[in-house]
Amino acid sequence: MADVHDKATRSKNMRAIATRDTAIEKRLAGLLESLGLAWRAQDAALPGRPDFVVDEYRCVIFAHGCFWHHHDCHLFKVPATRTDFWMEKIGKNVERDARDFALLRERGWRVLIVWECALRGRLKLTDEALSERLEEWICDGDAAAQIDTKGIKRLNAASSSHKG
Repeated sequence: MADVHDKATRSKNMRAIATRDTAIEKRLAGLLESLGLAWRAQDAALPGRPDFVVDEYRCVIFAHGCFWHHHDCHLFKVPATRTDFWMEKIGKNVERDARDFALLRERGWRVLIVWECALRGRLKLTDEALSERLEEWICDGDAAAQIDTKGIKRLNAASSSHKG
């Protein structure tokens, strides 16, 4: 099936997609602030440029979009047009995520992925529920975890896959 937009329109639309200060990142930033945590944003010196770095607890937090990082939830839909292109692009994102995840773990960082579906949409967690899960993970010392609409899931520290 052909794209519904011409190449110039599609290119313009893709450039408009924010890569930082997204709505889900802003919501997560507010929750971290409400927990009284000091954090840094988008540290380019770390693999994967984590969305949030909490130095006091040596942890990083990624706010992953469910489409772009292929989360198995109601927000991910396989594109109807240019399916092969999109699945290859998304697959490369997942591979890069796994590589960055492993590099961060090798460097002694704890890693948390907060999926977009936990932050927005019909099944999103409340601010209170999300704050509790963030605080629980940050304070308990687990090496790696993810938060989605089902709550918090600890990940095997050696795992190279974090797809939900």
